Amino acid sequence: MPRRELTGGYWNQPARWNVDAVASGTRARVFCASMADVFENRRDLDARREKLWEVIENTPNLDWLLLTKRPQNIRDLAPWTNQWPKNIWVGATAENQKWLDVRMPFLVSISAPIIFLSCEPLLGPLSLEKWVAGARRGDFRKVDWVIGGGESGHHSRPMHPEWLMGLRDQCVDAQIKFHFKQWGNWKPESRGTENNRATRILSAANGERITMINLGKKDAGRRLQGRTWDEFPVGIAR
Repeated sequence: MPRRELTGGYWNQPARWNVDAVASGTRARVFCASMADVFENRRDLDARREKLWEVIENTPNLDWLLLTKRPQNIRDLAPWTNQWPKNIWVGATAENQKWLDVRMPFLVSISAPIIFLSCEPLLGPLSLEKWVAGARRGDFRKVDWVIGGGESGHHSRPMHPEWLMGLRDQCVDAQIKFHFKQWGNWKPESRGTENNRATRILSAANGERITMINLGKKDAGRRLQGRTWDEFPVGIAR
């Protein structure tokens, strides 16, 4: 499939953002390659990766978030081993337990300053117990941050509220920073508020029925049990 190439103007933007961050005295976060995967194992992408590594090293006032579905490739494709730049956060997606267990061993083995999980869209319940207990024993490093969120789009599936609350509670107990990004299209609402919206009925662990209503991403919002969760890990002092 043909690749969309970024122009020189895009590559020059981070330098300007870095200058702005210095002027404001506030670090900025850059979510890198939101429509791609930096660690895709294609050798024809090596030149672009080399350019990206240079940009990252030359913008020390920006925190670069590199999210991948392929953490097994990080060691081979990243130029750093034990001494990563201090402004890199590396994350892996984990939409269900299967992919959490597949990807976590690779994620916790790297030495990036911040490592994180993106559980969005969350498509099933997740247990972090193995990884939390192992980190407490010192078997491997602790995850610094977890992002949770539901699915959006025309064919989106509702996220069970208990999956989300369970993930949040595990993060709170383990002192992992938690960020709830969005409900997605579907949000739990009380019966009688459907207003001709599509609904799905889910079962809670206690047997109660949960009505999920397709409100759309914007109206569903990102509040969970009366509050927003905007926690972030502390990298370089902001």
